[in-house]
Amino acid sequence: MNDSRKWIILGLFTATGLTFLIKLFMIQVLVSDYKIKAESNAIRSIKIYPHRGLIYDRKGKLLAFNTPVYDLMVDLKKVKIKDTLAFCNFLSITKAQFDKNMKRVKVRGKQPKAFLKQISRKDFAKIQDKLIDYPGFYAESKIVRAYPHKSLANALGYIGEISKKQLKKEKDTANYYQQGDYIGISGLEAAYEKYLRGRRGVKMVYEDARGNKKGAYKGGKYDTASVAGKDLVSSIDLALQKYGEQLMRNKRGAIVAIEPATGEVLTMISAPSYDPNLLTGREFSKNFGPLLLNKTKPLYNRAIRSKYPPGSTFKTVQALIGQEENVISSQTVFPCNKSLVKCHWHPTVDLQRSIQHSCNPYYFNVFRRIIYQNKLVDSTGGVSKGSDGKIGYEKWRQHLLSFGLGAKTGIDLNNEKGGNVPSLSFYNRKFGEGKWKFSNIYSLSIGQGELGVTPLQMANISAIIANRGYYYTPHLIKGIGKNKKKLPEFTKRHKVTIDPQYFKLIIDGMEGAVKAGTVAGYAIMPDITICGKTGTAQNPHGEDHSVFIAFAPKENPKIAIAVYVENAGFGGTWAAPIATLMIARYLKGKTLRPSTEKMVIEKSFIN
Repeated sequence: MNDSRKWIILGLFTATGLTFLIKLFMIQVLVSDYKIKAESNAIRSIKIYPHRGLIYDRKGKLLAFNTPVYDLMVDLKKVKIKDTLAFCNFLSITKAQFDKNMKRVKVRGKQPKAFLKQISRKDFAKIQDKLIDYPGFYAESKIVRAYPHKSLANALGYIGEISKKQLKKEKDTANYYQQGDYIGISGLEAAYEKYLRGRRGVKMVYEDARGNKKGAYKGGKYDTASVAGKDLVSSIDLALQKYGEQLMRNKRGAIVAIEPATGEVLTMISAPSYDPNLLTGREFSKNFGPLLLNKTKPLYNRAIRSKYPPGSTFKTVQALIGQEENVISSQTVFPCNKSLVKCHWHPTVDLQRSIQHSCNPYYFNVFRRIIYQNKLVDSTGGVSKGSDGKIGYEKWRQHLLSFGLGAKTGIDLNNEKGGNVPSLSFYNRKFGEGKWKFSNIYSLSIGQGELGVTPLQMANISAIIANRGYYYTPHLIKGIGKNKKKLPEFTKRHKVTIDPQYFKLIIDGMEGAVKAGTVAGYAIMPDITICGKTGTAQNPHGEDHSVFIAFAPKENPKIAIAVYVENAGFGGTWAAPIATLMIARYLKGKTLRPSTEKMVIEKSFIN
């Protein structure tokens, strides 16, 4: 019994000892091995950037596409560089650049950061195989824009790296983007960012201490695929766009053409402009500063941001309001009284011929009647009691607002300016409550004074007249995605406050202006009736601006256009020929007046 108990006790001690030995082995050997493996293999999340949606013109020609670039990322916790000079030679950078970049990534926290950005595919091919020799460095593929044509830069816009301010600005932005991502900054690239960007994917991989991939984490269970952005079909006619840019070479100004029946923008030209490829990839940082500081402002989209006086083109709108307010009719005649306001010589005119010959005194009288609601009672301009002009002015202003003046049109571009239609409160502040008179505002009658319009707004005015009283919100994108979906805000018809019956006389007057009026034959085109109106917009800072609005054909119009050429003088001399050449190219597909084209292209107005 004693021997038996002795062996039992011995067995217990032996078993306990073996248990401790096994545990010690596991702690000292196996767990250490696991630790070594854990330290030498990590899980890395690789962002998969989607293809950004492509942009096409109305005929299927490519306007914007994608090209891959690579950011060389650095994980400071894993960096091992034995020979810094050799590393610099490997990347074709200087030691000073190396120090600067390393300092930059060190101050931005411990997460992996971009050491070198936007390495081209060609340059990346030279270093790809040697990256294995530099632990802590790895490549991250990204997508940047490229443009096959040197056109439409101001409307297309550009993409760039998102700023910290943008990251904090909106909830949607903060939830989707991360520091280092690219985003649309201006133009269509910015306005349609949520459609173009797609959805980023993620790939989880095992990686050893040297940065070598060792396979998918859990067989790719947690990977997500990227989703490409949606393609956009624009309303732009690329051939017409290029032609218009050629006509505006060495000039300042803008051209906007619209399809009246849809509100689709056929061309949007801001001059001078730039090659959109100057702001892509690594070229961006090199070129943005000089473009921004250029005194001709090539980055500034004059078509939607410059506020010009409408000049005599505004008489078309004044004539419509005058009829609607019953202060004039087709038979209303005013003498060309140059003591009221300056005017060129022409015979006494009725309403239709007032448009044809662009009579300033005629519209001085029309505007005065609108303001005082036709209550003039004597030849000195006295008015009946209570007719201080406030009611008439406010009615006039409300008509203008219905034409889309004094506010943004709502075009699908960011940073549009709304122009200016001064309010009563503006004049009350300027002259004192109730102290302003017609003599303070009469310059509005001929499209001068405080009135400000953009070329886009004047193209829309032309479209409204072409449509006899309505318009669709101007837009540059006519279809989104595979189904070419159109945004609902661009399918709604907007009616102005003028009865359609009053447009005929104005349109006939515009036809007369082209055939035998202020255009002096510059806008005549065989087989197609063009209706147009010139303007000479006074410029307090230099020579007057040349302005022309038009549409064609007269019946069932296909194109409405506005042209502004800065410091070019009379509207019939420069803006009208440019508009006519554009109309001919769009409707006929060819130039009908080579000598005029040559004159326009060769003439420069940039000082």
